Amino acid sequence: MKIIHTEKHRLRASKTELSGGVFIRPHECPERVEHITAELAKRGHTDLIEPKDFGLDPIHRIHDADYVSFLQSCWTEWQAEGFEGEALATAWPSRRMTREKPPRNIDGKIGYYCLASETSISEGTWEAAEAAAQVALTGAELIQKGDRSAFALCRPPGHHAAQDMFGGYCFLNNAGIAAQSFRDAGAKRVAVLDVDFHHGNGTQAIFYGREDVLFLSLHGDPEDAFPYFLGGADETGTGAGEGFNVNYPLPPGCPYPKWLEALNDAMAKITSYAPDALVVSLGVDTFERDPISFFKLTSDDFTDYGSRLASLGLPTLFVMEGGYAVSEIGINTVNVLDGFEGA
Repeated sequence: MKIIHTEKHRLRASKTELSGGVFIRPHECPERVEHITAELAKRGHTDLIEPKDFGLDPIHRIHDADYVSFLQSCWTEWQAEGFEGEALATAWPSRRMTREKPPRNIDGKIGYYCLASETSISEGTWEAAEAAAQVALTGAELIQKGDRSAFALCRPPGHHAAQDMFGGYCFLNNAGIAAQSFRDAGAKRVAVLDVDFHHGNGTQAIFYGREDVLFLSLHGDPEDAFPYFLGGADETGTGAGEGFNVNYPLPPGCPYPKWLEALNDAMAKITSYAPDALVVSLGVDTFERDPISFFKLTSDDFTDYGSRLASLGLPTLFVMEGGYAVSEIGINTVNVLDGFEGA
């Protein structure tokens, strides 16, 4: 399996995360990738390749152009205001506040585009996010040219980023950008399977009205887990997309057998849909010791479900998402890939 990776991910090295009413060292940190690449090397996966540069056009196929411009200029505008810390949203266009355009001032503009205040924008954020999108696009191109599978080692992650919204450590929706690139290259149908602990609200929003991309997400019930306001089983798509959005909200303490029931159902739906390509939003924060999640998968379970995904027999692009038990993230991630490869 070819693995796409760039050291530009290090440009995203925020020092600020708001959690539990205090500022902490961010869970989403460069060390996550270091542990993954170390484990890949340990198991003989040494064919890491640099991404190509596809420019902004594929990103604009998914994300609003004004939003992309905001990400490009946010840090500069924030500094120009004289703010000393990293850029954090403090106000949002919440219920009964429905002004339909971003303010001029960066303090208001960041809130207009923000999902949640845990995620700051810091120096290098745009450069790292844009590079992660190129990683995903390179993986998609490898599969379009005939590879059975590829692993896009994206950082920062992407599945919470919607057309014009960031948060949950995500800025550009890498999986969505890759899925669209498959369509633009001629695929008639694409499936996106999100196995991250947290609901892929951004991916759902992007494809919710479309029938050419099937989205399925296994995640912590939004009654109990971030992002809270999307991810219910009753959210099935709209218009042409009705029936092509499938959510599996699962309870606290969910063990692997129960999680696997949902995966098996999702795989059956993917088989019925018969896509030309599968994009897997690979979050390993379903692990039993993840600090911000509540599922109970063990490291061996990741190997098992990797082999099950291979049974679909589809060209498959794995796109890295979450996973915050940093010392085990490499083991759990590579277990999925090895399970898939060994099936």
